[in-house]
Amino acid sequence: MTSQRARAYQGFTQQILSGGIRPGQFISQRELMTLLDMPLGAVREMIPRLEAGGLIKTVPKRGLQIAHVDLKLIRNAFQVRTMIEREAVLNFVHTASDAELDTIEASHQSILARASALTNDPTLLDDAQAIDWGLHDRMVDALGNEIVSEIYRVNSLRVRLIKLEHSVITPARLIPAMQEHLRFIAALRRRDAQQALELLNEHINSACSRVMTAPLEQVRGEWALAGNPGPVPTLTPNIPQTTRRTT
Repeated sequence: MTSQRARAYQGFTQQILSGGIRPGQFISQRELMTLLDMPLGAVREMIPRLEAGGLIKTVPKRGLQIAHVDLKLIRNAFQVRTMIEREAVLNFVHTASDAELDTIEASHQSILARASALTNDPTLLDDAQAIDWGLHDRMVDALGNEIVSEIYRVNSLRVRLIKLEHSVITPARLIPAMQEHLRFIAALRRRDAQQALELLNEHINSACSRVMTAPLEQVRGEWALAGNPGPVPTLTPNIPQTTRRTT
């Protein structure tokens, strides 16, 4: 049975992913109780885990603060991501079955076709983010190392906080990311470890670059040209309970 502390942590994670909790936000323990629908004891037990992961800190006389996104956090989070995923891809290129790679490629082709259709597709971005992050999570989990997977999951939350703060996403920006993934998947299918590693590095560098340089006014223009009403959405990654990102 999942403990109340674990359920509180899962709820906190989902609040980050949905944008219910924002980078740099101050929040009290009682506000967390209400937000997570958990008792105070479970929230208090969860806080040391969040502090250890660098996701939250206690500020005297102000309460709890969600991790503030700055250049140091961006650099550190993407460095950790690169280190883990480099190891993961060198394993996955040899251990992933042809059937699994067929399924992964088909899911990406489906998202690319939907993004290229330029039709109103309200679930496209959520579905794309799940598939994008799903590939990276799967590669790390394929290492079979629970310690590494846990470190990666926590760091993924930092990356998602960065994207919530700095990135917006539209179907036009989704297409290059999916194309990057498909080139990477093609290298996996060829069992070309060196090419897969190079493409992974390019993909992560592109993700970091988009976070650092995405011009908001340009994105707003892309969003309007795509025929979408209302404001540009922020990036809200989606991952399954066991563990959302378009990079």
